Amino acid sequence: MQFLGRLLSQAFGSPYRVKELPAAQYSGLGPLREDGRLRLYGNGRGWDAVLLNPQSPAVAVRLFHLDDEAEALVRFEHYAGHLRPFYESSAQPLSLEVLQQLSDCIRNHPSWSSAHIAVEVGLHETFRHNRVLSCVNSTDSEDGCTPLHLACHKGDMTCLQELLECHARVDITDKKGETVFHYAVRGSNPYIIELLSSAPTVGVNHLNHEGLTPLYLACQLGKEDMVRSLLKCRASCNVMGTVGYPIHAALKYSQKGCAQAILEVDASQVHSRDPRHEAIPLHWAKKAEMIQLLLKYGSEVNVASRTADMALHIAVKRGRFDCAMVLLTHGADTNAKGQDGNTPLHLAMKHDHLDMIKAIVVFGGDVEIPNDFGETPGLLAARNSKGYKDLLYVSATLGQFLKVPDVVDSPREGERNCDRLLCLDGGGIRGLVLIQLLLAIEKAAGRPIREIFDWIAGTSTGGILALAIVHGKSMDYMRCLYFRMKDMVFRGSRPYESEPLDEFLKKEFGENTKMTDVQKPKVIVTGTLCDRQPAELHLFRNYSVPETKISTEYKTTATFKPLTRPEDQLVWRAARCSGAAPTYFRPIGRFLDGGLLANNPTLDAMAEIHEYNKTLISKGQRQKVRKLGLVVSLGTGKPPQVPVSSVDVFRPTNPWELAKTVFGARELGKMVVDCCTDADGPAVNRARAWCEMTDIPYFRLSPQLHTDVMLDEVNDSVLVNALWDTQLYIYQQREQLERLVQYLCR
Repeated sequence: MQFLGRLLSQAFGSPYRVKELPAAQYSGLGPLREDGRLRLYGNGRGWDAVLLNPQSPAVAVRLFHLDDEAEALVRFEHYAGHLRPFYESSAQPLSLEVLQQLSDCIRNHPSWSSAHIAVEVGLHETFRHNRVLSCVNSTDSEDGCTPLHLACHKGDMTCLQELLECHARVDITDKKGETVFHYAVRGSNPYIIELLSSAPTVGVNHLNHEGLTPLYLACQLGKEDMVRSLLKCRASCNVMGTVGYPIHAALKYSQKGCAQAILEVDASQVHSRDPRHEAIPLHWAKKAEMIQLLLKYGSEVNVASRTADMALHIAVKRGRFDCAMVLLTHGADTNAKGQDGNTPLHLAMKHDHLDMIKAIVVFGGDVEIPNDFGETPGLLAARNSKGYKDLLYVSATLGQFLKVPDVVDSPREGERNCDRLLCLDGGGIRGLVLIQLLLAIEKAAGRPIREIFDWIAGTSTGGILALAIVHGKSMDYMRCLYFRMKDMVFRGSRPYESEPLDEFLKKEFGENTKMTDVQKPKVIVTGTLCDRQPAELHLFRNYSVPETKISTEYKTTATFKPLTRPEDQLVWRAARCSGAAPTYFRPIGRFLDGGLLANNPTLDAMAEIHEYNKTLISKGQRQKVRKLGLVVSLGTGKPPQVPVSSVDVFRPTNPWELAKTVFGARELGKMVVDCCTDADGPAVNRARAWCEMTDIPYFRLSPQLHTDVMLDEVNDSVLVNALWDTQLYIYQQREQLERLVQYLCR
């Protein structure tokens, strides 16, 4: 608006518009005032300030035209006090544009010295003029800034170098206590800071009157480049500001780049506490990406502030679901007591945040813990009108029945006279459902899964979990890991890059760990050999291949490369082969996802155990044969059934029929894939029938999900709801679970 006003005023004859006029216009008038080349003329109708040019005596430049003589005299003296250094220092006559800038600057900033004006207009050659040199450290009477302050804010390196060569001081502060470093931070050129620091100075860590160092101010303003320049010049991260250290400011204003720059220089800043709340940066984080950054640099999740609140308490109070999920998946204590003895679940109930409530409960939040006022989350639920109380009642009773009283400890493998088989279906990220079921079984049995089963078979995500169980990883850890893994693996569009999944598996299982390095319990992981037609089911094992299991099903017309023996097979590659789901990931070598042929691996695992025992008998080791005494099959959840209008595929004769054919082909293709990979229905019925015929107790657990959860789902809310469905299912199947635990603890 100011620029527009200036244009309009100039267009309608502004009295301060610089203009060239014939010098003859003033030839008959005597000047009222004279200073160097500057003259003030008056003719009764107006007063003109005129700048003469010795090199062009026929032309004069009028600087202003005023109607009031007193005002003209004051303006003339002001102009005369500042203009001389500029026209005397210039080898060429000053242009109208520069003179206009000088005129505006002199008029708009009456308290500025010639040095200030030289910086503002950018006339570098003027700094060597004696009058400018005499005021190089002068301060503006309005805000107390020096020409050096002004040059730093403008980011003018040339002006800055000239001023420093003219002995401009860097230790002067303005009326707000701000140094040239503060002004440089507010500017746009980070190299100014490095130039200022070329000589030793304390100004880089100076606190202004608001208690802000330049580094703190840069974090507050979100200027990452300034932060990096200040840190390069040894700015301290340990000078306290208004809310804490600079790292706290970066977190308060969600400036990730600034926080990362500080942590790269000093990772210990993740542990620094602010003076008011004694809170670490993790308490201040407002976004999930900020929390992930702090955790990457070693921040502890369960650190209490002065009020005993942890970062999870703060995230729940503020309704930051995404932040809470990151904390939960990195081990945040769901039952920690904060201010007034409130757990995160108390706070979630008070704020009526359903997704938050579900997330905390499925990660182990206890609805029966009282706060300092004797209130439990369950009691708060009963007072709530949102309808959460029935769901929380289910969660409360869930914890009670899983204690399973009056049973002896589960016998260890050597004490059991029958083998137990655990089978885990495929299903991508829905492996979280498997984990939730396994946690319930572990809690009920009072022992880790690997100690209560002798055989564990898995397909795809179930195969990864089977290997994780065998290698001693806890299900709590795996639940957190799955939530973190999905964002790392499911990036971009399908098919996803294989490298993140490969690196994830290598990190978890070791790059050189062999399948036979851990031999108890026995593990079976399915894969599909796709280098032949028809494709074959392959089982990755941590024991020798049964000798009786030699494929004679097909007459081959080609010689295939021998398969890797279990003692040479890498664990991470076995997991990767089992999880190479078509259209989601590229094949690994000659293997595709085992789910193509055995998404529910129960019958294949039972057949494998039979072949294993046959081999023992053929070797004369009948005494080592152990009867199969229990089969437990866990699914990744059943999607709701939806109607299909047509799966008809035919040759179209018009555009309308073409659309119907395309739609039908799509639905038919989806139906074929779903039928081939269906882990429930016929697969379960056949396994149950075989177990009943051989008098083997059989348990199948697979919750009904309210929504269809995709294999590559990354939405935390969707996944939390799937786990909530699983919790409700566990409660509904409590009698079956109790019978299962009786078998496990018999």
